[in-house]
Amino acid sequence: MSYTIGGLNEFEMDIAKRINDFNDPRQEWRRLFAEFLATFFLVTVAAGVGMVSAAYPGSISPAMKGAAIGLVIMAMILFVGKISGTHMNPAVTLAFAARGDFPWRRVPGYIIVQIAAGFLAALVLTALVDVSASKGGSYPGADTSPLTAMFVEMLLTFGLVSVVMGTASGAQSVGTFAAFAVGGYIALSAMWAGALSGSSMDPARTLGPNIVGGDLGPIWVYIAGPLLGAALAVVVAYILRGRGGHLTASQVAQGALGDSATNARPDAS
Repeated sequence: MSYTIGGLNEFEMDIAKRINDFNDPRQEWRRLFAEFLATFFLVTVAAGVGMVSAAYPGSISPAMKGAAIGLVIMAMILFVGKISGTHMNPAVTLAFAARGDFPWRRVPGYIIVQIAAGFLAALVLTALVDVSASKGGSYPGADTSPLTAMFVEMLLTFGLVSVVMGTASGAQSVGTFAAFAVGGYIALSAMWAGALSGSSMDPARTLGPNIVGGDLGPIWVYIAGPLLGAALAVVVAYILRGRGGHLTASQVAQGALGDSATNARPDAS
């Protein structure tokens, strides 16, 4: 037997209550776990293609590497995009916060789980593939100086974060369209810039394999480049679309699972 209150029956109210738990700060662990899973799978693929290629020379072409990374990004956005926003990247998290679409109080947790996921992925890959995780790390190309690699990473991340925030400004951003746009951009970037800088665009993707592999390289390249690129993307987003903090973009950045049920503005404070 069911009853209705305010147009909702008992079953619908129970579903709404469970969905709205995502607005409860005590349920932050759900978003953090989703972000950890997404970043883990991203680094597993991004570093794994390099490590497998080193273990089995000629088995993976540069085009295949780019496609693999782009496809896993698409999959993760579709998998947990509505739960955590699938940042998978400290540069993206900081950009969303600077834009006003993501609360600063949640930034440390996201960055910690992103970096932790990168380390775990590097450790798991080392055990599975039995080659150094540095083979899946990010380093400047043989003929690319660290400074040039930093500018490449800045340019690539500027484009990445611009695409992420651009799709976040429209209703199409949660789901298939965002998955194709972001995944496609990353795949193409890896194909043309992989030989220059490794096309990391993501400190979490670089820190784990480089440190676990025991070869830091010029690690500053992969921190400074993405952060500078993200900052530039925030400035350009303001020029193009004005201030952030709008409902749709906030839902995308924070995960729209609960917010879409209540149509209430997410906490962007």
